[in-house]
Amino acid sequence: MFNNKSIAFDKSYAFAIRIVKCCQYLQTEKKEYILSKQLLRCGTSIGANLAEADGAISNADFSAKVSISYKECQETKYWLNLLKDTNYITKQDFESINIDTEEISKILFSILKTTRINNEK
Repeated sequence: MFNNKSIAFDKSYAFAIRIVKCCQYLQTEKKEYILSKQLLRCGTSIGANLAEADGAISNADFSAKVSISYKECQETKYWLNLLKDTNYITKQDFESINIDTEEISKILFSILKTTRINNEK
């Protein structure tokens, strides 16, 4: 399956730290509490679901957890775009964090694709 020492897990954990710091900034500096909580939930959920995938009891369970991580990554993109378009974060800050979101998304999609191909064999 997968272990907590994987690239996907490491990148999602580092991303979660960025998300926590971003939300701290939004709440402290911008006094924004609603959107930032949504971002915090989905942005940190990516790695949390990968940690659960590490303890999966079957290939289907593993695939389901990685799929949830992927969907949480897509939701994170939505909230980041909304924060950018409402001027809570700058375009430059958005682009910086969005690079990470896109990279994690591609890694997760690749894992899902490989897992599903292997399950069909």
